[in-house]
This record gives sequence, structure tokens and C-alpha cells, in this order.
Amino acid sequence: MMRRSLRRAAGVLLALPATLTAQHGRARPDTSTAVVAARVQADIAYLASPRLEGRFTGSPGADTAAAYVARRFGALGLRPVVVDAGDEARCAAHVSFVPNRPHGYASGPNVVDAADSVPCAGYYQRFEARAAALAHMGRAFTFAAENVVGLVQGTDPALRGELVVVGAHFDHLGRETQFATDPKAGAVVHPGADDNASGVAAVLELAARVAARPARRSVLFVAFSGEELGVLGSQYFVAHSPLPLDSASAMLNFDMVGRLTNDKLLVYGVATADELPALLDSANAAGPRLQVKTLGDGEGPSDHASFYEAGVPVLHFFTDQHADYHAATDVASKINAPGEARVIALAEGVLRRVADRPARLTFRHVAARPTMAAGPGSGGPQPYLGSVPDMSADDVKGLKLQAVAPGSPAEKAGLKGGDVVVEFGGKTVTDLYSYSDALYGHVPGDVVAIVVVRGGERVRTSVTLGRRGE
Repeated sequence: MMRRSLRRAAGVLLALPATLTAQHGRARPDTSTAVVAARVQADIAYLASPRLEGRFTGSPGADTAAAYVARRFGALGLRPVVVDAGDEARCAAHVSFVPNRPHGYASGPNVVDAADSVPCAGYYQRFEARAAALAHMGRAFTFAAENVVGLVQGTDPALRGELVVVGAHFDHLGRETQFATDPKAGAVVHPGADDNASGVAAVLELAARVAARPARRSVLFVAFSGEELGVLGSQYFVAHSPLPLDSASAMLNFDMVGRLTNDKLLVYGVATADELPALLDSANAAGPRLQVKTLGDGEGPSDHASFYEAGVPVLHFFTDQHADYHAATDVASKINAPGEARVIALAEGVLRRVADRPARLTFRHVAARPTMAAGPGSGGPQPYLGSVPDMSADDVKGLKLQAVAPGSPAEKAGLKGGDVVVEFGGKTVTDLYSYSDALYGHVPGDVVAIVVVRGGERVRTSVTLGRRGE
């Protein structure tokens, strides 16, 4: 089965026209940190603009973001692999990015600019997004959505039939309050600069580099929609991939990579292939030498999990949670663009090591982590505290808080970033899972005793839990 599919994948890729002639004459982009940071910041500023209204799945803003990515793929010379004759009109109907114009915007198809003339046909993978969480709330739950897909064909005739997938989701919350961490702000635009304009910017930068210097294996770049509603776009892609996914050596996912702090980068999925720890260490040793915290698990609430469940090794790059997560304050001005440039440099090193090695990675299934209690979207009123966990602090007994959301019940109770929650409602907290079990064992309005360790001392307080979405 595997060998037959690999031959079929090679046949599909070899049937495409020869590797892009434009690639051979395409200059490699300047990869100095300052220049990359400027490109990243420009991409994020556009995608997180209020004019895109938070890119909620199926909205005009999400369609505009998709058109932006499709045009960029076309400008870079990525090969379209999804055929749809209606895509050109769809692209032209939305806002295009014109970086040398005031504010970086131009509306409609009549603006004369090189970017506007780039075809986008063949990059859209359309699907119907059906959000179970919204259905449970009795709300409209079906949306017309699209993934955006582009290919850089590999240079090695023996390996170009194999794929490395590089992806990020471009959707966000729009004006939605149900999944926001600042529900009292009302139906305001949630820009989603870090979540996940930053990931899309990383994918576009990597696409530019690989298009200019292709790898031995083919690299498939994908921008997903519907992630915030339950990884809907990546699930659809895995089930309807335009190229056989059993030819995929790995999937690299970028979700929230714009807030690098103290050089700390989290990388999930390193145990999903035998070779990944050494490849990651080697790429980091070659530069930029970040403080990489690795986690083995290939599961998690982002698009890499869809590929892992299909038997593909995965890596998920993540610069950790922060107080602006799912809030209207997740804006482009708070992005650490030079830091993201360094994350991209490391990711390129990993990507090339995976795409150029003689043999494919050896997939491993990792034992699942404990299941957390039901959270938002599971039906019924959900309690809200406003804590922002430090996901890298797994050597701490308890749940270390990176921050607390402004105006949240946690802030009103006096909780602070750096606190380690060790008891919640009379239950011992040892990690994120026991904390989640304790939190979701309550309902909005409950008054709960909390014990934290702060500066080596135990501090007791109480909190009135809020209701998520209000």
C-alpha cells in the first residue's frame, strides 16, 4: 500500500511541468534578521488589520486573507495543485496587498500593481466548514471556507515524489465573543496578530526561501482556515489532499510564533519520529541558538494534530501563551518581528534537514497525554478565570502562570504572572491537566479558594468565576 502510493505521488509530481524555471533565476531573499523582520511585520500588519475584521472563518475578511496568501504563492512561483476555474474572479474580488502604497492597502481588481496581476487560480481548496461548537449553541454553524495550497517541486528525481508539508492557519475570531478571553469587550475586532497572522508570515517567508532554492523533496505550503472552530481546514485537507499524504515525510506547523521572549521557543512533536530530536538540535546549533523546549506529543489544539492522526511526523513551533491570547489586544504592534525572524531561521534549518535527507523520517505514535476536562464549546456554561499558563514550565509542580488577562476574575483575585497554582477549589494542582479538571468541575458564579506559591510562600485567595463568552 505505501509503496504503491509513493509511486503514484511521484507520478503526480513528475507529471507537473519541470521544476519552475523561475526558481532557477530567482534570487534568494535577503535573510538578515532586520530585513526578514520587516517582511514579517508587513505581512502581520496586513493580516491583522481592522479592515479584515479578525478573519472569522467564512467571512469577507477571511476570504481577503486567503486571496492575499494565494497571490503571494503565485508571485513566488509556487505551483497550483488544486484546479478551479472560478478562483481568479474570487481573488480579484478581494483586497490586495500593495506594500509600496500608503497604509499598504488597495481595494478591488482595478488597482494597477504587479501584485494585482499575479494569478491565483488553482491555489484554493474549497470546503464546507461545519462548527460543532456553534451548532451546540443553536447558532449558524456552516460556512463556505477555503484552504490555500501551493507546491515547490523537489529537485531530486528519486525523492520529489515525497512531500514535506509546511502550514499555518489564517483564520481568527473576528468579532466573536464566545471564544474570546475578553468577552466583556463586546463584539469588537480580534485582530489575531500572533494568533495566527504570525504563523502565516512564517509560512510565506519559508515559501520564498524554498522557491528560490528548492529542496530535494517537494514542499507543500498550506494556509488553513477553520482552525479556531476545531481544526476544520486541516482535517478537510488531510481527508482530501490533492497529493497523497502517505508520501509526506513530515508536517511543520506554525501557530503563534510572534512573541518570542527570552529566546524561549516551544517545539511540540519531537517524539513523533525517531530522527527529529537530533535534527532539531543540529539546526539550532547551526544558529540562531534559541532556548528550545521540546515536547514529544503530536496531539494538541492546532493543525499539526490532523496530520499526526494520519500517521505523519509533526513539529509544532510555538512561542508560548500570553495575556493577549484571543483578545482584542493581540495587535501587530506587540509582535517581536526580529524574534520571529530567528524562529524562521531555525525552522528553515529543520525543514531542509528533513527535506534533503536520504531517507524518510520514521513515524512513531506517542502515548496520549491525560485527557483534560471539557472546555469551551463543549456545551453548557463554561467557567472563566483568565489565567495564562506558562506552557514551558513543565518542571514545576503545579501550574505556573505566565500572566493573567486584564480585567479577568484572576486579576481581580490578585493573581499575578509567575504565581504557581497548587490548589484550586480544594483540589491539588500538579499540572495543566489537574488544573483543567479542577476548573471545569465548577460553573460560572462559583466562589473558589485558590492557593498559589509566590516567591517561595503559599498565598491563599478566593475568586468568583466568570462565564466564558460574557
